[in-house]
Amino acid sequence: MPEARRIDPRDRLIVALDLPTVAEAEAMVRRIGPAAGFYKIGLQLLFAGGIDLVRRLVGEGHQVFIDAKFLDIPETVRKAVESVARLDATFLTLHADPRTCRAAIEGRGDSALKLLFVTVLTSVGNADLQREGFSRGLADLVLDRVDMVLAAGGDGVVASGAEAAAIRARAGAGLTIVTPGIRPAGTDAQDQKRVATPAAAIAAGADYLVVGRPVTTASDPAAAAAAIVEEIRAAITG
Repeated sequence: MPEARRIDPRDRLIVALDLPTVAEAEAMVRRIGPAAGFYKIGLQLLFAGGIDLVRRLVGEGHQVFIDAKFLDIPETVRKAVESVARLDATFLTLHADPRTCRAAIEGRGDSALKLLFVTVLTSVGNADLQREGFSRGLADLVLDRVDMVLAAGGDGVVASGAEAAAIRARAGAGLTIVTPGIRPAGTDAQDQKRVATPAAAIAAGADYLVVGRPVTTASDPAAAAAAIVEEIRAAITG
């Protein structure tokens, strides 16, 4: 089995701390306890003290995914990634743009930070792309951006479960696929348009699953996280 596929099921679950304050995020981490150990910190929390939270979580032995989705002129991206690399986070997101990718790789240097490039947001559908003037369909656009990431030497992509199988077929085992828009069976898709269950996303080739509200709004977040981990485990072994 390729190294990328030997990840422990618990480590494949990334809980999105999409919460307004650090205090609420820290309380959620305590409620989840050992059921999960990998957390995503996005823009809302980053600008509410989230950088210090990254340091604390890493210091406690957790893995952290910084979901910043950088896109700017190359020199700004390079310097920003240099700063992020000093935080010892596991993942950082950027938009899938060739100059952004090259600048980020340079900024990362020899750190262990893995660079993930967003293909198409899971809240976007084909109709949205058409309104924005894209002539290619969503599936083709995702693969175009995957090809760009492969050519530039990026570590992985962020893509929905609907595209995971095509990406895995295109890229092989060497590209990390992180899939948001995960909804356990029977739960509301909410503002997401391209969703998948944990089992379906893993079966399609995703390495990591990002899950926010199905865990953080559950009456028992630890139990919700544990159930998703078990579904991941069953998808891998079954």
